[in-house]
Amino acid sequence: MKNLNKICIAILLFAGLSSQAQDSNNPWALSFGANAVDTRVSSASSVKDQFSQFFNAKNYWNVLPSVSYISVSKFVGHNVSVGLSGSVNKISKFVGTRPADNSNYQVTNPGDLSYYNIDGTIRYSFMEMLKSKTFEPTANIGGGYTWIGDDAKGGTVNGGLGLTVWFSQFVGVNWTSMYRYSFADSRDLPANLPTHMQHSLGLIFKFGGVDTDGDGIYDKDDACPTVKGPKENKGCPDTDGDKILDKDDACPDVFGLAAFNGCPDTDGDGIADKDDACPEVAGLKAFKGCPDTDGDGITDKDDKCPKVKGPKDNGGCPWPDTDGDGVLDKDDKCPEVKGTAANNGCPEVDEVVMKKLNEYAKTILFETGKASFEKQTYPVLVSITGILKEYPSAKFSIEGHTDNVGNAAKNLKLSQERAAAVVTYLTTNGIDASRLTSSGYGQTKPIDNNKTKEGKANNRRVEVKLVK
Repeated sequence: MKNLNKICIAILLFAGLSSQAQDSNNPWALSFGANAVDTRVSSASSVKDQFSQFFNAKNYWNVLPSVSYISVSKFVGHNVSVGLSGSVNKISKFVGTRPADNSNYQVTNPGDLSYYNIDGTIRYSFMEMLKSKTFEPTANIGGGYTWIGDDAKGGTVNGGLGLTVWFSQFVGVNWTSMYRYSFADSRDLPANLPTHMQHSLGLIFKFGGVDTDGDGIYDKDDACPTVKGPKENKGCPDTDGDKILDKDDACPDVFGLAAFNGCPDTDGDGIADKDDACPEVAGLKAFKGCPDTDGDGITDKDDKCPKVKGPKDNGGCPWPDTDGDGVLDKDDKCPEVKGTAANNGCPEVDEVVMKKLNEYAKTILFETGKASFEKQTYPVLVSITGILKEYPSAKFSIEGHTDNVGNAAKNLKLSQERAAAVVTYLTTNGIDASRLTSSGYGQTKPIDNNKTKEGKANNRRVEVKLVK
């Protein structure tokens, strides 16, 4: 039994190798059972005689009544499997060389010698040829190494036949007979290894087929090995039942069309709902499936005036012209007052207007030597304010002037303060300060003779200038 560990270790190492399927589905086959060794063939004088007593188990077979062999194999394709096996036995029946007078074979006990072997085998199955799912005849060839007792050992070339009867997809019973040819010069025990026959009978189990998702379809045949699916779909699910497998379905939970990779097109506009910004209303591809009724390039859902063309800047609505002057409100600096396009929709200040403003300005009266208004001046300022409001985009300069009475520097300062007072009044009463500037020129720009009372009165004035 000293070589039994070697046999078991070698078989376990072989079982750990990666493999293909033992048949079309399962990667491994494991067999174990009892074996019988027949040494009579080494003593026969002819090939015919070697097999003439093939089943004479009572006289010639050495049988160890226990599990005495184990084998493991893998499928490598085209009905071929390769395997490794090992067995143990005890030789208590040995048939020596047949006597020259062709008398009966002499069976002796060589001393209950221990028997071990380990073999590599190539097996060819005829099961596919027979188109059978139950009976599997095989032809086997290979080689190995055998030990009998302490001295007889050596390599053998093996050949034989086998038959497996499968009770189910995974379990069967196997019979194998192998002819083991020894290369020893002499084939007599106990020193030399004889050629012999070995028969084995045992159970065989196929295993190792992987079905990761448990749908009854092996991974190698399963197009979706990690997700359960029916056999008719090669193991792939079709959750929404649209005949498009989930793995190819862009919308696996919603019944859809093949033209849209399994997605629906509810509004029938040729754009799948998942890509359609308006899936329930037929629209245009350019607008991601949304309509543009007025054709202004703005989809109805974003168009404040979906039936009337308008620019995007105004939400799809046409720009208004509130004052009806032909200048759109968006460009009209005076949208509520009629004007001209040349003046950005605002009315233009002409000479008549300026004349009127300055007629009012000449009547602005200040208290003597001060920048405060006399009481009767306020109605004049109100009139000026009203005119300026009619021209909301026009800019004006308010200028102050004095006569030559008194100190020139003081007169300059006074004229500046009076012009500024007018601007203050106007801005306080609704005129945008950005439209107004003020300046004072003192006594430097007289319009009349300062030698007369009337001339001096004319020189003390406020003027309004249009800033262009």
